[in-house]
Amino acid sequence: MPVTRRDFSRLSLGLAALLPLGLAACAQSEATVSPFSVPERADLSALGKDPRLLVMTTRQSTGNAAPYFGTDRGPLTFAEVRLSPPGRGIAGRVSSAVSGDWAILGIERETTTDAARVFSNAANGRDVLLYVHGYNESFESAVRSAGQLSHSLAFQGRTALFTWPSGGKLLDYAYDRESALWSRDGFVETLRALVANPTIGRIHIVAHSMGTFLTLEGLRELRDSPEVYARIGSVVLASPDVDIDAFEQTVKRIGPLARRMTVIIDPGDRALAVSARIAGGVARAGAADRARLDALGIRVADTAGRGWSLLRHDLFLSDSEVTQVVRRAMDRGES
Repeated sequence: MPVTRRDFSRLSLGLAALLPLGLAACAQSEATVSPFSVPERADLSALGKDPRLLVMTTRQSTGNAAPYFGTDRGPLTFAEVRLSPPGRGIAGRVSSAVSGDWAILGIERETTTDAARVFSNAANGRDVLLYVHGYNESFESAVRSAGQLSHSLAFQGRTALFTWPSGGKLLDYAYDRESALWSRDGFVETLRALVANPTIGRIHIVAHSMGTFLTLEGLRELRDSPEVYARIGSVVLASPDVDIDAFEQTVKRIGPLARRMTVIIDPGDRALAVSARIAGGVARAGAADRARLDALGIRVADTAGRGWSLLRHDLFLSDSEVTQVVRRAMDRGES
């Protein structure tokens, strides 16, 4: 029986005094997206030319109507989401006018039967960009973020989203963290399926905020699977909401993969400052002292002083210069 958000309501209430209104936004809606971060032409990315997003999720399906996947936990599911890029078609123009983002037109197919294999076959013959969202994200906001990221990068492979059952509410931090950890097996199964398809090229992982916690846990689980590590081109962790001590320990365990890892940090990240308070004052990796991260042999991009986001927690999406940090990491991963 899937666990519902109500099971964590008491834990959530304990966070009310610590979470200011500014933390309501790990989702893309936290700040207005810079108009310069999205290519003007819809056909600059493969997703703009063929707007079908591949989705692997551990959310419970709500049926073939919005919101499509909810906040409760469910079986590992593959879905192919049909999108409308900003400005394209009636739905796209309406979406652009309201939020400047992608619109979900519907689910083309959905299955829980051998979901990972079906997903892998759908990505056949292409490099893959796998986006893992953070805390306080609905299914729809995660889809929009994945679409925007792929388009901003002008990515020419197949774009996929791994979406886990975030409660999508300010006071669901405890539920979100437990849901991210609970989704580890599904994430590992997803990566194994991609690697099992010999036609797939490089796998690039971009994870944000609490999604970096899930990503690192999955990669640590796969540390004895060199065939998986060999196919990963780059791992970009944007504003990682991970205890810095735990982060150091995990990076050391994943060995050579650390050399393909880029961490985007900002000491002024207000969302991570609140997370640190919740965690008893332990710094989060995304706002930690750079020297500790450099010592791990990973690439570090310090965004202090850049961008204009209110919380400074989504610069990889909202600032074109920071988005190019992701692009360069992927370019290195191709070599």
